Amino acid sequence: MPELPEVETVMRGLARLLQGRVITQAQTHREGLRWPFPAGLAGRLTGARVENFRRRGKYMLMRLSGGDSVLIHLGMSGRMVARPVGSNLPPPPHEHLVMQTDDGQRIGFADPRRFGGVDLLPTATEDQHKLLASMGPEPLEEDFTPAVLSAALAGKQTPIKAALLDQHIVAGLGNIYVAEALFRAGISPRRLAHTIPGARATRLVPAIKAVLAEAIEAGGSSLRDYVQTDGELGHFQDRFHVYDRAGQPCPLCPGRGPGPETCGGVSRIVQSGRSTFFCAQTQR
Repeated sequence: MPELPEVETVMRGLARLLQGRVITQAQTHREGLRWPFPAGLAGRLTGARVENFRRRGKYMLMRLSGGDSVLIHLGMSGRMVARPVGSNLPPPPHEHLVMQTDDGQRIGFADPRRFGGVDLLPTATEDQHKLLASMGPEPLEEDFTPAVLSAALAGKQTPIKAALLDQHIVAGLGNIYVAEALFRAGISPRRLAHTIPGARATRLVPAIKAVLAEAIEAGGSSLRDYVQTDGELGHFQDRFHVYDRAGQPCPLCPGRGPGPETCGGVSRIVQSGRSTFFCAQTQR
């Protein structure tokens, strides 16, 4: 599933194409995805001007003239595909929502596995939507601090890896960027969350922010279905230190074998049904 950097990258691509444009025509090609499309969605989009965009966790919000916001979730395999109207390229398969703009752009939401979703809600009540209301803080905003994370983790008996995947603790993090942030902070994914507040949180918060910022700069990570709106792949997967690198050398350890200066490479374990990658030597 696309995580915060991928969603942010797609949103920025959509903003470049759509902000200030009028949706001259919208069409839906099925009744819905993970949940039904709002009644009359195509008609409510047609004629609306796109004012601006906002991301909340892994959700995009496209704000329209008239006071509505379109909530978009990419799910496991969702893609926003942009091309000029009249392009000779065939529409992407499994395209479920299409919008055309007054400057001749065509934006399609394709989702082969149909785990994504679209909803329509008043802009003024975005934060009250059932999918957004209980989310934790945005990790790239200034108010996500070591003190805030420490308070959220106090008393929690779950491993820190599982806690950081909980969208109530912090919004937008997933398996890839939690693994990379914990590695940079030198914290074992098996460590219980209640032991993080204090000095470890002081290391972890800037590590989270740095990993996310670098991933956004690289256009996210392309591992399966994710691409940017122009079809380009993200490149942060070329900078992974531990994620999906089981058995490969740890970038912080000078070699393999016994001894305090070496490790056996990146390890993989399973936590809550998800693969976890880490260096047992440097992450404690």
